[in-house]
Formats: sequence, structure tokens, C-alpha cells
Amino acid sequence: MELSGRVFVVTGGGDGIGREVVRGLLARGARVAAVDLRQEGLDATSAMVSASAIRLTTHAADVTDRDRISALPGEVIAAHGQVDGLINVAGIIQQFIPVVELDFPEIERVMDVNFWGVVNTVKAFLPHLLERPAAAIVNVSSMGALAPVPGQSVYGASKAAVKLLTEGLYAETVDTPVNVTVVFPGAISTNISGNSGVTFGGGAAVPPEALPSDDDAAASLAEPGVGPGSASGSAGGSTDGLAGALGAVKKVAGGVAGAVGGLVDRVRGKSGSDADAEQGAAFPMTSPEEAARQIIDGIEKGAYRVLIGKDASGLDKFSRLNPKGATEMIAKKMASLRN
Repeated sequence: MELSGRVFVVTGGGDGIGREVVRGLLARGARVAAVDLRQEGLDATSAMVSASAIRLTTHAADVTDRDRISALPGEVIAAHGQVDGLINVAGIIQQFIPVVELDFPEIERVMDVNFWGVVNTVKAFLPHLLERPAAAIVNVSSMGALAPVPGQSVYGASKAAVKLLTEGLYAETVDTPVNVTVVFPGAISTNISGNSGVTFGGGAAVPPEALPSDDDAAASLAEPGVGPGSASGSAGGSTDGLAGALGAVKKVAGGVAGAVGGLVDRVRGKSGSDADAEQGAAFPMTSPEEAARQIIDGIEKGAYRVLIGKDASGLDKFSRLNPKGATEMIAKKMASLRN
């Protein structure tokens, strides 16, 4: 999809990945309607793109307010003359505690913002996008939708709902001008914890021993009857084939350490440099600028899925190779962090 001259609506445009998507789209010649709950965040975004300000409008709106969101297409079209794309970045996380300790209002808040916010914007804009010669919907899910992380079960469920909703939208619009993309960011150095009003008890550093090692993950994948070489895995049985399969598993498993530790660091609101120092250079947190670049590249290419970071890619592969093993290993490694 050609971006220059197109009009994109970006939710969460007042901070983090959303802000960088706004900036990246403007840099590629697009027009943008940035949406955020906080006007001050939108003003800060505007100040960063003064040279392109003529192609940017800002719209303070709560994505959970269905009436407000229903009015947005009219505002955007009045300002820009058309709308060609919707990029849903806005989202929050939950307190890092198990479901049994979560209050219903917080559960509902996470689902309202992360899932219903996406439903509200899609329902509002899709009829207009279907009328365009080429259009795009991009919904940001999370690596937390790929495998369960204890203490973030409701957040993961909300993002898993976004995943399946987006995949369903793709199927429903496959013969239309609208391309639909789902994005799975790994650990991104943003202020999502502060914006969500979330803290991590004690604020202590992630203990290195609490993170999965390559050997732990490889052992989980090598359970009898599971993974490469099993009836449900890849075919073959030669020594060379097994060695190659285990080598591949080793590489896949390595990403899990970054995935689990990175998600905790997002909750704590650690900076990218602090997180990298703790997790090691092999699994650095992705910057919002790089995440935005990959999202925008995905729009241009008409991508079905965009996995951002080695941690997200590793967790995606690991959880598909051995879902139960991945779940149990993550639960074991996260247990000490919940105490």
C-alpha cells in the first residue's frame, strides 16, 4: 500500500509506539489523525512534528466511549477529506497479580480498553475503509497473546481476543480493498506501566535465575512425543536430522528468556538500557521507533502478521512447538516474581 497522501487514524498517538507510528507515517508523506485519551500527550506529539503539522490533526478521545468513537470518522473526513487506514495501538496492562486477586472493575477496564476499544474503532471506521480503493486496518496485540504469563492473564486474554478478532476481520475482508494486519510486539521500552497506573510490588530487579535458560526451554521442547522428531512434530529420525532439529529448538528457546523478562520489565516501567543490562545483549528491548518502523513497513507490504523483537518471535515458535511445555516453563520461572 502506498503511504504518501493516504490518511491514517492512529490510536494511542500521544505516547510510545503510537506516537512513533504517527511520526513515521508523516515522514513517509501520509496524513494522520492522532487519537489519544490525553490531550497533553497529543500536544507533545504535535510539537515533535512541527515541520509536518499541516498534515496532522489531533483528537482527544477515550476508545471505550462508543458514542465519542462513533463521531470520529466524521471529524477525520471533515479534516482530511478521506480515511484510508486505522492503526489501533492504544492499550493498557493489568496489575501484576493473579486473576483470583484482581477486582472485577480492573478486569473490565483492561477488557474495555484493549478489546472493546478495538471493536469500537473498527466498527466506526470499517464502513468508510471499505469504500476506498485500498485501505488498511492494523491492530496491535502482544506477545502476551502467544503464551500465558501468570500475573498478566487478563491482559493476555484481552490481547488474544484482539488477535482472533483481527484474524477474523482478515478472513471477512479478504476479497475487499482492506488489508488487515495483526501485530505482536515483544518487550518495548515505553511507559505502558505508568500510563496504565500499574506498579510491580517491591520494584526489585528481575532475578536472573528467574528467567528461562536455553536448556530449560530445550528440555521442555524435548518431552517424549512432543516437538521435533515426534509423531506430531517434523518427520525424520536420523542422528543428523535430530541434531539439526535440536539446534533449531535451541535457537527458538533462547528467545523465551527475553520474552518473559521483557514483559515483567514493561510492567515495572524499566528503561530499555536497564532492561538490556539485566537480560543481556542477546535480547534487548525494542525501541518504540523501531517497533513503529516495522509496523509501517508491514502496512506497505500488506503483511498478515508482524512479530516485533526476537522475544516475540521466539515465544511464538516455542508456544507452537510445545504449548503445554511453554506454559509450564513460564509458570515455573515466573513463580518467584509473584511472591
